[in-house]
Amino acid sequence: MHLDVQDLRNFYYRNALGRAAQASVRTRLLEFWPEAKGQTVAGFGFAVPFLRPYLSDARRVIALMPAPQGVMNWPSGLPNVSVLCEETLWPIETGHIDRLVVVHGLETSERPSQLLEECWRVLGPGGKVVFIIPNRAGLWSRSDRTPFGYGRPYTLGQLEAQLRKHSFLPERQSAALYQIPSTRRFWLKAAPLFEKAGARLPTLIAGGAFLVEASKRVQPPSGTVMKEARRRPLPGLAPKPETSPV
Repeated sequence: MHLDVQDLRNFYYRNALGRAAQASVRTRLLEFWPEAKGQTVAGFGFAVPFLRPYLSDARRVIALMPAPQGVMNWPSGLPNVSVLCEETLWPIETGHIDRLVVVHGLETSERPSQLLEECWRVLGPGGKVVFIIPNRAGLWSRSDRTPFGYGRPYTLGQLEAQLRKHSFLPERQSAALYQIPSTRRFWLKAAPLFEKAGARLPTLIAGGAFLVEASKRVQPPSGTVMKEARRRPLPGLAPKPETSPV
């Protein structure tokens, strides 16, 4: 079940807890990808809060928003790059994307396998994707006050197994949202302290969301590769050298 785009916009841009969540997740994403100079960057779901750092140097930025969610104009004050699309049929050529961010997309999808196949299709050679997914064991997935409390949360092992099943190779993991998902002033003020402390913990002791970076894995041709032997003529059948008449 996808959330409505208006609810997502209100959370991330008009809510103190949402702005804190945006800062936490964006900080972790920038540790993976500090810049995207000359690359084509796309986001699926509601990735726009985390794509803004790449607007200045990327060759192109595309914000794909699924039809059940709805679409909004983005970025504000600049030419629109948001596109309304079918969940598993994106208006992007095969192999066209260098970097892909998926947030509030996989866990809310009714067809996660087909969605992963579409992610794999649009990535080019050497392309990478970051999935930002609610942690099943975290506090954020248990609260319906935030978008991370909707859909099907994952454990880190479940997510990586799903990615390998669809020809992705998980490479790096991180976590965000260590703060308490509360709008009370005390917890909001303490949020930077929680995030700083959580960043020092192992990924297995994760916060409210996982970030998993994966690369596109191309399967080698199936079957047994056989080396063709070089053919040599038999000595008895080799042509005789011509002799000049005496």
